[in-house]
Amino acid sequence: METTLEIGNDILTLSADEIRKMDHEMRLVGAHVTVGLPRPPRRYLRHGWQSWSLAAWTDSTPLPTQRPRLLQPMQTDPVYVHDEGPHGSWVGAIEFEDGKILLLGALGLETHVRLNGTRLEGWSEAESVEWLVAYGEESAIFARYADLLGDIFGRVEKKPAPRIWCSWYSLYTAIDEPTLGRIFDGLGDLPFDVLQVDDGWQVSIGDWEANAKFPAGMKALAERIKSTGRQAGLWLAPLIAVKSSKLFRSHPDWFLKDDQGRFISAGFNWGEPLFALDTTHPAALDWLAALMKQVRAWGFDYLKLDFLYAGGLPGKRHVDMPREAAYRNGIRVMREAMGADAFFLTCGAPILPSLGLCDALRVGPDVAGEWESHRDAVLLYNPTTPGAKNAVRTTLHRLWLKPLVQTDPDVAYFAARGNSLSPEQKRMLQDLALVCEFRATSDLPQWLTNEERESLRDFLGDQPEPRQIGRTQFQLGPRTVDFASAMSMPEPPRGLTSMQGALTGWLGSQGWVLNLLNKLGQRALEKMKKEL
Repeated sequence: METTLEIGNDILTLSADEIRKMDHEMRLVGAHVTVGLPRPPRRYLRHGWQSWSLAAWTDSTPLPTQRPRLLQPMQTDPVYVHDEGPHGSWVGAIEFEDGKILLLGALGLETHVRLNGTRLEGWSEAESVEWLVAYGEESAIFARYADLLGDIFGRVEKKPAPRIWCSWYSLYTAIDEPTLGRIFDGLGDLPFDVLQVDDGWQVSIGDWEANAKFPAGMKALAERIKSTGRQAGLWLAPLIAVKSSKLFRSHPDWFLKDDQGRFISAGFNWGEPLFALDTTHPAALDWLAALMKQVRAWGFDYLKLDFLYAGGLPGKRHVDMPREAAYRNGIRVMREAMGADAFFLTCGAPILPSLGLCDALRVGPDVAGEWESHRDAVLLYNPTTPGAKNAVRTTLHRLWLKPLVQTDPDVAYFAARGNSLSPEQKRMLQDLALVCEFRATSDLPQWLTNEERESLRDFLGDQPEPRQIGRTQFQLGPRTVDFASAMSMPEPPRGLTSMQGALTGWLGSQGWVLNLLNKLGQRALEKMKKEL
């Protein structure tokens, strides 16, 4: 059926199986719905599928397909990576000349929104769903959408976000017992609530046992952290496994395959292809539950589960169900196994299917010690790679989720050493953390000057009660901060730059190239670690 909606001097045409007019909004019902526009909009809000995928207001022209191809399954929704039109998962919005927006948002999973010329199109991969169509001020419209999503997916009791030190952005995988011990001692009385051990403690991706660098074991490590008066945190990536892992070799039937029986790619990292666990397989679910219980028994109360997109990748499953429903099934099993008293942070996670089950959600790509890489931003045109600008841009466009979940913007930097960020860029990351009310750093105490250490202490104690006063502007106590300088997208590569980008993208899809870069990075880290 069709109807019209009058917005100012414009008439929109709505099409769906069922249309209901309500106060200040419309509800559409159908597996495919459309909203016809009088003219192409000024801007379109692209909302990416998982934590690292781009979320940003852009113009309506197609963006280049991000590279390299090998990494696409771990950075965006691989089903729609070649979609030429502006596309988003679950929700899309257009901006009118007066600054007001029109939102088309699904009230269910497995859904997408595309701008097709002068038409917003919403569709479901699974079944007929309800959609919200609302027009008005951006903050009010997204607040309404978030409220409806809370009714559908549930609202966890919001716990105060802990103040976190994590090992990743200073040491990456080059961690061991003695090094972490020196860092824990060096943190002294800095007011952290959680010390989180990141990647590098495990035997393999898939084999979640302490490796040789942690001979005392994980229970002893948790006790060492708790002896400082803080909670123990741990990083895991339970929904992926590398080919060489014991888990993959012992249970290949637990992993997603395509129609030809080939394993579904979950990307490439740690020098190997990644494969995705089937979160509908009963034995795999039992294994996930046992793993969560083991981690809690070791003494870790803060769990950061990463690379979770793998649970929602397309593929054949043991139980035939839609892919986001399957992901949510796996997350629910792990949430129940770890217990409601654990603090559960999801990362690399499909956004809407995580709601109601986790305490915090990473809402942007990883930060990095540089603002923006020419290789990644221009040659590869990849907004999902680690970088401070990428992290700020996407995080800012996901802050509408704050009423539903703690929004994790990733870490802030304070030390001058170990990064190339300007003081202004570091302050922007710090301010973003204060806006999100989720504060973390990876800075090593050995690197901090007295002034930097006191700046970190002030940051951990600051509670300015942020207030949004514009799309990119916020009031933080007496200060007004603006993140506008991080919002722009690079120009699409053309001419010689396009040719260089194609070559760089090809090289980035070669496992041997990624392995070489990884080895060089590891050597530099080991050299740095000896100086601690």
